[in-house]
Amino acid sequence: MKIMNDPENEEIEIRCLIKAMHLKYGYDFHGFSDTALKPRVLEFMADENIETISQLLHQVINDRVLFLSLVSKLTINVTQMFRNPAFYQILRSDLFEKFRDAQFVKIWLAGCSTGEEAHSVAIALKEEGLYDKSRIYATDISAPVLETAQQGIYNAGLIKDYTKNYIQAGGRGSFAQFYTAAYDHVLMDSSLRENISFAVHNLAADGSFGRMDMILCRNVLIYFTRRLQSRVLSLFYESLNDNGILCLGAGESVISLENADKFFKVLNAENRIYQKTGKKET
Repeated sequence: MKIMNDPENEEIEIRCLIKAMHLKYGYDFHGFSDTALKPRVLEFMADENIETISQLLHQVINDRVLFLSLVSKLTINVTQMFRNPAFYQILRSDLFEKFRDAQFVKIWLAGCSTGEEAHSVAIALKEEGLYDKSRIYATDISAPVLETAQQGIYNAGLIKDYTKNYIQAGGRGSFAQFYTAAYDHVLMDSSLRENISFAVHNLAADGSFGRMDMILCRNVLIYFTRRLQSRVLSLFYESLNDNGILCLGAGESVISLENADKFFKVLNAENRIYQKTGKKET
Protein backbone atom coordinates (compact mmCIF):
# COMPACT_ATOMS: atom_id res chain seq x y z
CA MET A 1 0.00 0.00 0.00
CA LYS A 2 1.37 3.40 -0.99
CA ILE A 3 2.08 5.72 1.93
CA MET A 4 0.38 9.13 1.70
CA ASN A 5 2.73 11.85 2.88
CA ASP A 6 1.46 14.88 4.78
CA PRO A 7 2.88 18.10 3.23
CA GLU A 8 3.52 19.68 6.64
CA ASN A 9 5.33 16.58 7.85
CA GLU A 10 7.35 16.53 4.63
CA GLU A 11 8.65 20.03 5.35
CA ILE A 12 9.77 18.92 8.82
CA GLU A 13 11.33 15.74 7.48
CA ILE A 14 13.25 17.63 4.80
CA ARG A 15 14.71 19.91 7.46
CA CYS A 16 15.76 16.81 9.40
CA LEU A 17 17.27 15.32 6.24
CA ILE A 18 19.30 18.47 5.55
CA LYS A 19 20.54 18.58 9.15
CA ALA A 20 21.50 14.88 9.04
CA MET A 21 23.45 15.37 5.78
CA HIS A 22 25.30 18.27 7.36
CA LEU A 23 26.16 16.33 10.52
CA LYS A 24 27.16 13.14 8.71
CA TYR A 25 28.96 14.44 5.63
CA GLY A 26 29.54 18.16 6.18
CA TYR A 27 27.41 19.23 3.21
CA ASP A 28 25.35 22.26 4.17
CA PHE A 29 22.07 22.78 2.29
CA HIS A 30 20.42 24.89 4.99
CA GLY A 31 20.46 28.00 2.85
CA PHE A 32 18.84 26.43 -0.19
CA SER A 33 15.28 27.57 -0.80
CA ASP A 34 12.45 25.13 -0.08
CA THR A 35 11.08 25.63 -3.57
CA ALA A 36 14.38 24.37 -4.97
CA LEU A 37 14.92 21.48 -2.56
CA LYS A 38 11.55 19.81 -2.04
CA PRO A 39 10.69 18.95 -5.67
CA ARG A 40 14.16 17.51 -6.22
CA VAL A 41 14.04 15.44 -3.04
CA LEU A 42 10.64 14.01 -4.02
CA GLU A 43 11.79 13.32 -7.58
CA PHE A 44 14.89 11.55 -6.26
CA MET A 45 12.71 9.42 -3.99
CA ALA A 46 10.53 8.41 -6.93
CA ASP A 47 13.59 7.46 -8.98
CA GLU A 48 14.93 5.34 -6.12
CA ASN A 49 11.55 3.84 -5.14
CA ILE A 50 11.74 5.33 -1.65
CA GLU A 51 8.31 6.07 -0.19
CA THR A 52 9.02 8.51 2.65
CA ILE A 53 11.59 11.16 3.46
CA SER A 54 12.23 9.40 6.77
CA GLN A 55 13.24 6.27 4.84
CA LEU A 56 15.43 8.40 2.60
CA LEU A 57 17.14 9.95 5.63
CA HIS A 58 17.90 6.54 7.10
CA GLN A 59 19.33 5.22 3.84
CA VAL A 60 21.34 8.35 3.05
CA ILE A 61 23.22 8.44 6.34
CA ASN A 62 24.12 4.77 5.92
CA ASP A 63 24.98 4.78 2.23
CA ARG A 64 27.52 7.32 0.97
CA VAL A 65 26.94 6.36 -2.66
CA LEU A 66 23.24 7.12 -2.33
CA PHE A 67 24.12 10.37 -0.55
CA LEU A 68 26.36 11.48 -3.41
CA SER A 69 23.60 10.66 -5.88
CA LEU A 70 21.23 12.85 -3.87
CA VAL A 71 23.75 15.70 -3.81
CA SER A 72 24.02 15.51 -7.58
CA LYS A 73 20.24 15.67 -7.83
CA LEU A 74 19.95 18.63 -5.48
CA THR A 75 22.65 20.64 -7.20
CA ILE A 76 21.95 19.81 -10.83
CA ASN A 77 22.02 22.93 -13.03
CA VAL A 78 20.92 23.43 -16.59
CA THR A 79 24.18 24.09 -18.39
CA GLN A 80 25.62 24.00 -21.88
CA MET A 81 28.59 25.22 -23.88
CA PHE A 82 28.52 28.99 -24.41
CA ARG A 83 25.15 29.31 -22.72
CA ASN A 84 23.79 32.79 -23.39
CA PRO A 85 26.09 33.65 -26.32
CA ALA A 86 25.55 37.40 -25.81
CA PHE A 87 27.35 37.13 -22.48
CA TYR A 88 30.37 35.50 -24.11
CA GLN A 89 30.48 38.24 -26.73
CA ILE A 90 30.82 40.77 -23.91
CA LEU A 91 33.36 38.54 -22.20
CA ARG A 92 35.51 38.58 -25.33
CA SER A 93 35.06 42.16 -26.52
CA ASP A 94 35.02 44.01 -23.20
CA LEU A 95 35.84 42.08 -20.04
CA PHE A 96 38.88 40.17 -21.31
CA GLU A 97 40.28 43.42 -22.70
CA LYS A 98 40.76 44.59 -19.12
CA PHE A 99 43.30 41.78 -18.67
CA ARG A 100 45.47 42.46 -21.72
CA ASP A 101 48.26 44.07 -19.72
CA ALA A 102 47.96 41.84 -16.65
CA GLN A 103 50.82 39.47 -15.87
CA PHE A 104 48.47 36.77 -14.60
CA VAL A 105 44.69 36.33 -14.56
CA LYS A 106 42.73 34.32 -11.98
CA ILE A 107 39.12 33.35 -12.70
CA TRP A 108 36.77 31.50 -10.33
CA LEU A 109 33.83 29.56 -11.81
CA ALA A 110 31.63 28.89 -8.77
CA GLY A 111 29.06 26.16 -9.23
CA CYS A 112 30.72 24.89 -12.40
CA SER A 113 28.46 21.81 -12.62
CA THR A 114 29.61 19.33 -15.30
CA GLY A 115 32.18 21.71 -16.76
CA GLU A 116 30.63 23.07 -19.94
CA GLU A 117 31.14 26.65 -18.78
CA ALA A 118 34.74 25.99 -17.75
CA HIS A 119 35.56 24.62 -21.19
CA SER A 120 33.73 27.53 -22.84
CA VAL A 121 35.72 30.12 -20.89
CA ALA A 122 38.94 28.24 -21.67
CA ILE A 123 38.16 28.32 -25.40
CA ALA A 124 37.39 32.04 -25.28
CA LEU A 125 40.63 32.72 -23.41
CA LYS A 126 42.60 30.69 -25.96
CA GLU A 127 41.10 32.51 -28.90
CA GLU A 128 41.77 35.87 -27.27
CA GLY A 129 45.39 34.94 -26.57
CA LEU A 130 45.00 35.04 -22.78
CA TYR A 131 44.88 31.37 -21.81
CA ASP A 132 48.59 30.85 -21.17
CA LYS A 133 48.63 33.51 -18.45
CA SER A 134 45.31 32.50 -16.92
CA ARG A 135 44.24 30.07 -14.20
CA ILE A 136 40.62 28.94 -13.93
CA TYR A 137 39.36 27.62 -10.59
CA ALA A 138 36.24 25.55 -11.29
CA THR A 139 34.35 24.53 -8.15
CA ASP A 140 31.16 22.72 -7.26
CA ILE A 141 29.64 21.13 -4.18
CA SER A 142 29.21 17.78 -5.93
CA ALA A 143 32.25 15.53 -6.37
CA PRO A 144 30.56 13.25 -8.98
CA VAL A 145 29.67 16.30 -11.06
CA LEU A 146 33.28 17.50 -10.90
CA GLU A 147 34.46 14.10 -12.16
CA THR A 148 32.42 14.66 -15.32
CA ALA A 149 33.88 18.15 -15.66
CA GLN A 150 37.44 16.85 -15.29
CA GLN A 151 36.89 14.17 -17.92
CA GLY A 152 35.47 16.63 -20.44
CA ILE A 153 33.27 13.97 -22.08
CA TYR A 154 29.86 15.06 -23.36
CA ASN A 155 26.95 13.71 -25.38
CA ALA A 156 27.61 14.05 -29.11
CA GLY A 157 23.93 14.82 -29.65
CA LEU A 158 24.49 18.22 -28.04
CA ILE A 159 27.30 19.31 -30.37
CA LYS A 160 25.02 20.88 -32.96
CA ASP A 161 23.59 23.26 -30.35
CA TYR A 162 27.02 23.87 -28.82
CA THR A 163 28.46 24.73 -32.23
CA LYS A 164 25.63 27.18 -32.86
CA ASN A 165 26.26 28.81 -29.46
CA TYR A 166 29.99 28.99 -30.16
CA ILE A 167 29.43 30.83 -33.44
CA GLN A 168 26.92 33.24 -31.89
CA ALA A 169 29.33 33.82 -28.98
CA GLY A 170 31.96 35.18 -31.35
CA GLY A 171 33.99 32.03 -31.99
CA ARG A 172 36.95 32.73 -34.22
CA GLY A 173 37.38 29.35 -35.88
CA SER A 174 35.78 25.94 -36.03
CA PHE A 175 34.33 24.51 -32.82
CA ALA A 176 35.32 21.04 -34.08
CA GLN A 177 38.99 21.81 -33.43
CA PHE A 178 38.31 21.70 -29.69
CA TYR A 179 36.95 18.15 -29.44
CA THR A 180 37.36 14.61 -30.75
CA ALA A 181 34.26 12.60 -31.63
CA ALA A 182 34.02 8.94 -30.63
CA TYR A 183 30.82 6.95 -31.05
CA ASP A 184 28.02 8.84 -29.26
CA HIS A 185 30.29 11.12 -27.22
CA VAL A 186 32.88 13.86 -27.72
CA LEU A 187 36.05 14.42 -25.72
CA MET A 188 37.06 18.04 -25.24
CA ASP A 189 40.72 18.75 -26.01
CA SER A 190 42.85 18.13 -22.93
CA SER A 191 44.78 21.36 -23.55
CA LEU A 192 41.66 23.25 -22.45
CA ARG A 193 42.02 21.77 -18.96
CA GLU A 194 45.75 22.38 -18.51
CA ASN A 195 45.08 25.66 -16.68
CA ILE A 196 41.87 24.59 -14.94
CA SER A 197 41.88 23.48 -11.30
CA PHE A 198 38.76 21.56 -10.28
CA ALA A 199 37.85 21.44 -6.60
CA VAL A 200 34.93 20.66 -4.30
CA HIS A 201 33.66 23.86 -2.67
CA ASN A 202 30.45 24.55 -0.76
CA LEU A 203 29.29 28.14 -1.22
CA ALA A 204 26.99 27.77 1.78
CA ALA A 205 29.78 26.97 4.22
CA ASP A 206 33.29 27.27 2.79
CA GLY A 207 35.45 30.38 2.64
CA SER A 208 37.56 32.03 -0.02
CA PHE A 209 40.67 30.36 -1.44
CA GLY A 210 42.34 33.40 -2.95
CA ARG A 211 41.87 36.75 -4.63
CA MET A 212 40.39 36.61 -8.12
CA ASP A 213 40.28 38.97 -11.08
CA MET A 214 36.90 37.60 -12.15
CA ILE A 215 34.20 35.42 -10.62
CA LEU A 216 31.48 33.71 -12.66
CA CYS A 217 28.56 32.29 -10.68
CA ARG A 218 25.73 32.11 -13.16
CA ASN A 219 22.34 30.61 -12.29
CA VAL A 220 23.36 29.32 -8.86
CA LEU A 221 22.12 32.01 -6.47
CA ILE A 222 18.54 31.52 -7.67
CA TYR A 223 18.42 28.29 -5.64
CA PHE A 224 19.48 30.03 -2.40
CA THR A 225 17.49 31.90 0.23
CA ARG A 226 18.03 35.64 0.34
CA ARG A 227 20.14 35.25 3.49
CA LEU A 228 22.46 32.75 1.82
CA GLN A 229 22.62 34.92 -1.29
CA SER A 230 23.90 37.77 0.88
CA ARG A 231 26.48 35.47 2.48
CA VAL A 232 27.75 34.28 -0.90
CA LEU A 233 27.88 37.79 -2.36
CA SER A 234 29.96 38.89 0.63
CA LEU A 235 32.28 35.95 -0.03
CA PHE A 236 32.61 36.98 -3.67
CA TYR A 237 33.33 40.57 -2.68
CA GLU A 238 36.11 39.49 -0.33
CA SER A 239 37.46 37.10 -2.99
CA LEU A 240 37.79 39.73 -5.71
CA ASN A 241 40.81 41.92 -6.31
CA ASP A 242 40.19 45.66 -6.43
CA ASN A 243 38.08 46.41 -9.52
CA GLY A 244 37.48 42.68 -9.97
CA ILE A 245 34.51 41.57 -12.05
CA LEU A 246 31.50 39.52 -10.90
CA CYS A 247 29.23 37.80 -13.44
CA LEU A 248 25.85 36.44 -12.32
CA GLY A 249 22.99 34.71 -14.11
CA ALA A 250 20.17 36.38 -15.99
CA GLY A 251 17.74 36.11 -13.06
CA GLU A 252 20.21 37.16 -10.38
CA SER A 253 21.63 40.40 -8.99
CA VAL A 254 23.63 41.76 -6.06
CA ILE A 255 20.60 43.35 -4.35
CA SER A 256 20.54 40.66 -1.65
CA LEU A 257 23.73 42.21 -0.27
CA GLU A 258 22.95 45.10 2.07
CA ASN A 259 24.10 48.42 0.60
CA ALA A 260 25.21 46.56 -2.51
CA ASP A 261 25.67 49.79 -4.47
CA LYS A 262 28.55 50.71 -2.14
CA PHE A 263 30.43 47.53 -3.00
CA PHE A 264 29.55 46.80 -6.62
CA LYS A 265 28.85 48.99 -9.60
CA VAL A 266 26.92 47.83 -12.64
CA LEU A 267 28.96 47.25 -15.80
CA ASN A 268 26.19 45.62 -17.81
CA ALA A 269 22.71 45.47 -16.30
CA GLU A 270 21.17 43.19 -18.91
CA ASN A 271 23.83 40.52 -18.49
CA ARG A 272 24.24 40.98 -14.71
CA ILE A 273 27.90 42.00 -14.80
CA TYR A 274 29.31 43.97 -11.86
CA GLN A 275 32.63 45.43 -10.76
CA LYS A 276 33.96 45.58 -7.22
CA THR A 277 34.21 49.05 -5.77
CA GLY A 278 34.48 50.63 -2.34
CA LYS A 279 35.51 48.85 0.84
CA LYS A 280 33.31 46.56 2.91
CA GLU A 281 33.55 47.09 6.65
CA THR A 282 34.64 44.04 8.65
